[in-house]
Amino acid sequence: MSTTIPGIGSLIPQPAISSLEILAEPVAAAVSTLVASRPEFGDQILAVSIDPQVADTEAMTEAFGMDLALSSNCILVSGKRQGVERVAACVVRATTRADVNHVIKKRLEVRKASFWPTERAVEASGMEYGGITPIGIPSNWRLFIDSRCTRGWSCIGSGLRGSKLFVTGEVLSALPGAEIVDGLAQ
Repeated sequence: MSTTIPGIGSLIPQPAISSLEILAEPVAAAVSTLVASRPEFGDQILAVSIDPQVADTEAMTEAFGMDLALSSNCILVSGKRQGVERVAACVVRATTRADVNHVIKKRLEVRKASFWPTERAVEASGMEYGGITPIGIPSNWRLFIDSRCTRGWSCIGSGLRGSKLFVTGEVLSALPGAEIVDGLAQ
């Protein structure tokens, strides 16, 4: 692999399209679809197996000597309007915090927005806690991506705790329904 990812530490990812077995099922299906429609993404969606014990951002950063600024987290947030739940997957750099009470609430057009409980997030996404990713989310969810994640590479979940994806900002921007939001995180 000739791709250089600044701040990756000791990890050596390979093209995800040739490692689909280490991804959660909805993620593998979405990666296949993305690469089929945009072949150039084959070199911009990379995967690597990791020990599930170090899947959390801080632990992974320490274990592999990775730059924390390379990681991006996907959080699930919801709110109700007129009795209808509105759900958003929100992607923010690990060095920031999603602005749930202002920006996300306003974009969802709800009075109150909250993080989803772990059990609900896992069940609805088909992904493991600690591995939830914007790639392969249900099509009826909104997808908000902080504009800082559209530049350079991001280390994101793979749907499983035992692997991670490395994707370019171009890939994140091209995800179905992606809404790029300035100031999504503080």
